[in-house]
Amino acid sequence: MKKVNIYTDGACRGNPGPGGYGVILEYEGREKELSEGFPNTTNNRMELTAAIVGLEALKQPCEVTLYSDSKYLIDAIQKGWLDSWRAKGWKKSDGKPVLNVDLWERLIVQLERHKVRFEWVKGHDGHRYNERCDLLATTAADRVKQE
Repeated sequence: MKKVNIYTDGACRGNPGPGGYGVILEYEGREKELSEGFPNTTNNRMELTAAIVGLEALKQPCEVTLYSDSKYLIDAIQKGWLDSWRAKGWKKSDGKPVLNVDLWERLIVQLERHKVRFEWVKGHDGHRYNERCDLLATTAADRVKQE
């Protein structure tokens, strides 16, 4: 299996509001950047979308380390929330419905396709790839905001 690093970030100008995601795929020293903006979204949706788009961009199953500054995404995976939500019919422990089910379901497809390890990085703390993904995401959000 190819080993790929994926760096992701989401941004939103208002929450909800115009938003965007930024992704960098890194494989054997080569990098590919992806970004897109959306007119009415939330930061959490953009964080999830960034991870999904990065994984969906891979043409074959890979061993992936996915870096994100989103505790929403990382905790849902590492703390087992996603498995619990799914088992409970997309309800949280308090009985309230889980948000962004459409995106979680897309992510699950990719988690079944790839071997993914999630790593949290502190946002806006000088991490080169996180800073670049933030710039990609905010630029995409700003382009949509201006339309």
